[in-house]
Parts: sequence; C-alpha cells; structure tokens
Amino acid sequence: MNLKAFKSSTDEAHPPKGISPALEALWHQAKGNWDAAHRLAQSQDNPAGKWVHAYLHRIEGDNDNAAYWYRLAGKDFCASRLADEWDEIVEALLVAG
Repeated sequence: MNLKAFKSSTDEAHPPKGISPALEALWHQAKGNWDAAHRLAQSQDNPAGKWVHAYLHRIEGDNDNAAYWYRLAGKDFCASRLADEWDEIVEALLVAG
C-alpha cells in the first residue's frame, strides 16, 4: 500500500486489514475520530505509537504534551502543517511495514 491508497481507504467504513495499530490510529484521525485514534496510539509502547500520539496532541493544541511524546518517539517537535506531518508519518509507517 502507498500513501495514495491509504488516503483513499479513509473513504471506506473500516480501516484496511493488516495495518499496524499506529496506522489505524491515523486512519481514525483522518475520519474525524480523534478519541479512537488516541486510544490506539496510547496502547502502543513503541516509537511509531509514540510518534502518532505526539501528532494527535499537536492536533488538539496541547503542544507541551505533544513535545513530551515527540521526545519519547525520538523525534523533533514538528512545525510543519498538520496535513503534511500526517502524510510524513503514514509514508514512514507504510515503508516500515
């Protein structure tokens, strides 16, 4: 799957089968379900989940909490547009498998 296919999948009722919980979190966030996305990200004790968790807190405007999760993920605080970061995270997670 590539970024374009993943974006298209957000038109469906359910996330694609076999994707990681971190990608599923981003899928739910794209569908407007921040709470489901946050639950999935929070359940992941790995860098991918922590990165998505940081992004989600950035969406809600809680930059202090986002900065904490970026540090845990080993990432710098992102200052790019939210949509650009979403694409960046999705592409990285798709490549990582």
